[in-house]
Amino acid sequence: MDSYKINLSEAEMPQEWYNIQPDLPRPMPPYLHPATGQPVGPQDLAPIFPMELIMQEVSQERWIPIPDEVQRIYRLWRPSPLHRAYRLEQALKTPARIYYKDESVSPAGSHKPNTAVAQAYYNKAAGIKRLATETGAGQWGSALALACNFFGLECTVYMVKVSYFQKPYRRSLMQIWGAEVFPSPTDHTNAGRQIKAKMPDTPGSLGIAISEAVEDAATHDDTNYSLGSVLNHVMLHQTVVGLEVKKQLDLAGEKKPDVLIGCVGGGSNFAGFCFPFVTRKLQGEDIRIIAVEPTACPTLTKGAYAYDFGDTAGLTPLIMMYTLGHSFVPPGIHAGGLRYHGDAPLLCLLVHEGVIEARAEPQVPVFEAARLFAQTEGIIPAPETAHALRATVDEAIRCRETGESKCIVVNFSGHGFLDLGAYDAFLEGKLEDFEYPETELQRALAELPQVPGS
Repeated sequence: MDSYKINLSEAEMPQEWYNIQPDLPRPMPPYLHPATGQPVGPQDLAPIFPMELIMQEVSQERWIPIPDEVQRIYRLWRPSPLHRAYRLEQALKTPARIYYKDESVSPAGSHKPNTAVAQAYYNKAAGIKRLATETGAGQWGSALALACNFFGLECTVYMVKVSYFQKPYRRSLMQIWGAEVFPSPTDHTNAGRQIKAKMPDTPGSLGIAISEAVEDAATHDDTNYSLGSVLNHVMLHQTVVGLEVKKQLDLAGEKKPDVLIGCVGGGSNFAGFCFPFVTRKLQGEDIRIIAVEPTACPTLTKGAYAYDFGDTAGLTPLIMMYTLGHSFVPPGIHAGGLRYHGDAPLLCLLVHEGVIEARAEPQVPVFEAARLFAQTEGIIPAPETAHALRATVDEAIRCRETGESKCIVVNFSGHGFLDLGAYDAFLEGKLEDFEYPETELQRALAELPQVPGS
């Protein structure tokens, strides 16, 4: 195949989402009620989610139809292209064949609208007037603002404070699409006020912002909560990515990928990209699936596999996942979308079972890989995406050293055109590598909730 770009027609866009739950090596541990410790039922989630999303959260159906109205909006940018990175291969002098799935072509510049559009659709159908959410670097907040704009919903975004000031143009994007954006923690919620009183100089965290958004939704009858990662229904919606990749690799003449790589914060882009391939690995195919996170927030590589809250204030159900502790507040690295204390329970189960491997990368080498990619392939990666590219470059170099001609596929989850301040810091030598101190990790883990029998 000589083409740089492998496209699909609109007719080849997936008509159904793939639900991995029936194919797991063992059932996922249930969510637990934070007050009773008992498994959460649909009625417990109904105050903040529409019933259709709650049913998707627990569904054991392998295929779930994508509503026509969601498909119509998807067609603004889907199917997204799969590119062969010939120039990167040449620069690395590698025999590896490198492909990247370009999710940066969406209006918001990332993979996030794949679930934002679906969530806005189901909430609109349920009669909801407003959605409240959190965002780290702003990719999710801007995606939900876009989706709410399409469906005539109001949108309130609690943006992690350090990112609110680091990423002003993502905030502008949200506001252009009609969202109200606040730097979290705020004075608008009890959770925000309590955290500000306890930690007045906190840079904020996704856990804190989630607490505020959940409280906002739970205390307003016309408002629901919307989450851009972690939960099962979010992973489900993102599988359009991996389903398209399967068809595109066939068109490229590739029998299978040897290595799949994606960055992980909460897990949505990674899961949507790789879950459609997991069953092939479970059936015995030799496919390595690599999740890449920052050393500053090493959830999968240094966290505990335990029940924990999804937020800082302890308002959410208890979730079995790899966690650094719900009180963990990571440093203000520029990959704001990867600064979450936990990860998707579906992803964590597969890591725990050895199906998926995880690695952590420091900030400076990550930006070095991003610069190389920009200089060879022309697109500036988001700092989050650059973590996956760091691992991609390393795998390609390993192929050069061993002489193996492997097929490496990476999820290019978003562009970095609104992250140039981070690149300025990198080019000026102001970025620092950060590995979270073991003592701080142990302090946060010591505050994990005690769940009998877990």
